[in-house]
Amino acid sequence: MSEESGFTKQTGVAHVFAAYSYSMAGAKRLWGEQAFRHEVQAFVAGLVILLIAGVGITRLLGFLVLMMLLFAVEALNTAVEEVIDRISPEISTVGKHAKDLGSFAVFCILVANGAYFLWALFF
Repeated sequence: MSEESGFTKQTGVAHVFAAYSYSMAGAKRLWGEQAFRHEVQAFVAGLVILLIAGVGITRLLGFLVLMMLLFAVEALNTAVEEVIDRISPEISTVGKHAKDLGSFAVFCILVANGAYFLWALFF
């Protein structure tokens, strides 16, 4: 961001703290999405189930990585929806396609997570 926009670009250690601040603001925004809150609930429930089942650390780590990927895809999908709503508030085919594609990306990773969870639990 430029100084003309009222923001100055941070460098060095200040950049690390600024980036962390931006990430936490994004997490706070994402928490406003009901789908994300459901995904967090599924993460906690899945983790508890896998721990009770006594799966190994490698399978738990795989579950954690896939859930973090789900959270990232959900964040990107939300970002797409925010941008579409801002630049094209009216209903449009292009906007609908963009939102549908983001939704499909979330669906794909949800299916992958579900398949992995079942594999980790039963095989």
